[in-house]
Amino acid sequence: MAERDPAWKVLEKPSHPHDSAHMHVTGEARYTDDVSEPLGMLHLAFGQSSEARARIVSMDLSEVKAAEGVVAVFTAADIPGANDVSPVAHDDRLLATGDVICHGQPVFLVAATSQRAARKAARLGRVEYEPLPALLSMEQARAADSLIETTQHMVRGDAAKAMESCPRRLSGRFEMGGQDHFYLEGQVAVATPGEDGQVHILSSTQHPSEIQHLVADMLGLSSADVTVEVRRMGGAFGGKETQAALFAAAAALVAHKTGRPAKFRCDRDDDMVMTGKRHPFEVSYDVGYDDEGRLLALSLRLASDCGATEDLSPAINDRAMFHADNCYYLADVEIVSERLKTNTVSATAFRGFGGPQGMLAIERIIDHIAARLGKDPLEVRLANLYGPGRDVTQYGMTVADNIAPQMIARLRETARYDERAVEVEAFNAVNPVIKKGIALTPVKFGISFTTTHLNQAGALVHVYADGSIQVNHGGTEMGQGVYVKVAQVVADVFGVPFSQVRITATRTDKVPNTSATAASSGADLNGMAAYKAAMTIRQRLTAFLARTHGCGEAEVCFTADGIRVGSETVPFRLAARKAHIGRISLSSTGYYATPDIAYDRAAHRGRPFYYFAYGAAVSEVAIDTLTGEHKVLAVDILHDVGRSLNPVIDVGQIEGGFIQGQGWLTTEELVWDDKGRLLTHSPATYKIPTASDRAKHFTVTLWDGENVEPTINRSKAVGEPPFMLAISVFSALNRAIAATAPAKEDLPQLDAPATPERILKAIAGHRTS
Repeated sequence: MAERDPAWKVLEKPSHPHDSAHMHVTGEARYTDDVSEPLGMLHLAFGQSSEARARIVSMDLSEVKAAEGVVAVFTAADIPGANDVSPVAHDDRLLATGDVICHGQPVFLVAATSQRAARKAARLGRVEYEPLPALLSMEQARAADSLIETTQHMVRGDAAKAMESCPRRLSGRFEMGGQDHFYLEGQVAVATPGEDGQVHILSSTQHPSEIQHLVADMLGLSSADVTVEVRRMGGAFGGKETQAALFAAAAALVAHKTGRPAKFRCDRDDDMVMTGKRHPFEVSYDVGYDDEGRLLALSLRLASDCGATEDLSPAINDRAMFHADNCYYLADVEIVSERLKTNTVSATAFRGFGGPQGMLAIERIIDHIAARLGKDPLEVRLANLYGPGRDVTQYGMTVADNIAPQMIARLRETARYDERAVEVEAFNAVNPVIKKGIALTPVKFGISFTTTHLNQAGALVHVYADGSIQVNHGGTEMGQGVYVKVAQVVADVFGVPFSQVRITATRTDKVPNTSATAASSGADLNGMAAYKAAMTIRQRLTAFLARTHGCGEAEVCFTADGIRVGSETVPFRLAARKAHIGRISLSSTGYYATPDIAYDRAAHRGRPFYYFAYGAAVSEVAIDTLTGEHKVLAVDILHDVGRSLNPVIDVGQIEGGFIQGQGWLTTEELVWDDKGRLLTHSPATYKIPTASDRAKHFTVTLWDGENVEPTINRSKAVGEPPFMLAISVFSALNRAIAATAPAKEDLPQLDAPATPERILKAIAGHRTS
């Protein structure tokens, strides 16, 4: 096994460190909670429901109001406008009214002189409930026909008819759990009242415009009266796309009602109880195939626990259906998507947005077929890849940029997959307790919001008279590096050093009506919008310099040494000064809408994605058959980011996404009790991966290609696709478990996450069934 090459040795393109990296390591980077608190700041806490489902009979808040430090207490009756913090369906309440629908739901709001005082007082509320039957599992919801929307079908051909003539058939089922976002910075918002009823909100959110609109509706204001600002987040992963609205709206309500600034910094335990998670899924399938493992017919059922409200569940479950093919052609297929409504906290966006669940389903099916045929799963994967004449997805989109076969072939060679598979088999033959497994799995992930109108972005670029540049756009920075990437784009347009570009906080009063920073589209959308704004200014400068120097515009060239105008080179700062004196506008907006995408949701047909991002990973694992513990020994990744905007940032995203995906599939287990209360609500009970869970051998190589579509610099998105590379870990664990009974040609029954308990259960089942 080759030693890992340092990232900087394998990167050929220039990179810049994260724009806030130097402040991160010195502690100078300011997050929402770091902003100085003015005199009179109020701190907030929710009084939460103690029932999963119940009718509110009465509420006595006298002890809450009398508690030390309490300034005000609010209920739903105190909301002047819409009691709504939902993204689409108007079914998420800021404060409960009439009924509660999940444990931990906010019922009343306390404003006090300190966070501790607010949290203590919130526990003093006396709320009398009339308990109602609660649906706490998918099985209960299915029995009650409780759905957030009608069951969806995505169909091509006739799977049932094709199944009848298949030479081989199998069926199976498995489950995968949810996942808590566990961002380092919890949910937090600060609202400051302005003059004439206006309000300014600092929020740790991926979607400032949505919070702006929701707060305006809640307070009975116009959107122009509400300004939302976010400089950076300490992680989000989808958990601050819709969930941040609850806390921002609470802060805004208190600021509006009291005339005092208000901060809601949510405690970690409360945060985990009240905010949504990744959707848990149940998967069942019937599949027909031939002796080579080629899929001939597939009936796939995906059922998800959407929780108590709709949130973004329709789009998330749609994306699971889109990605149920991964890199494989499905000829005759029926995908049924069941969206179940339960009395648990509403599930929400999470990195991959349903894609990981759909992708894990098809990879499990491939592994199952390989086990039945006694083949290496990689051979079955290769037999099913998209290719000529087999290049249209089950939803009717042509796969025009299929590089999965080439990527798999290269990684197979560079990671020494075949040799290592033989070594793993030899190891297992002589080791009765420790068993190893190895797997290579690919990724094909669609890039764009599947809700078409969200694929748009705006930007604002200023060039000042001294040549310095300021950039603002609708993307939010959550650690992923979108600010530095967009700043690099602008610096390249003007031919100036990156250090000359100042990145400013995302604000709704600078760039309006923005989409969430999600769907891996932050750099794609905002980078192109900023590019267009910068090019408008550059064109003005070009015309001005050509006119004042008496040459043609073709003779004006922006370079790293300055602007060449004919035979003269003009420093950029001097050109900016001259243009200002010459009354040339050095400020411009830019706008971009993704072209060539359209999707008919009713028919589940169209082109929902602008392009696909690809990747492949080899993971080698070992399990202890006596304890169920496992170790990821080695990981080799080859990932496609097109022509990278910033290779160092992209490699960091790939590493982080993989480890987070590994956590979802191995250690991160959510547990509720029979009353609907979350038991794993703190770092003491919820296990995210740590540094010791990272494989000692861990290589990342970037694919040397570019986007076939004209994205910014021909780059590709990188936020979500690497998450699903970790499916290779789960597949490798299955093979390690299968090695405990090597003569048996079947797949162990392993659910995710693959905790030690589940691994032991899978071993026992595989040996005895």
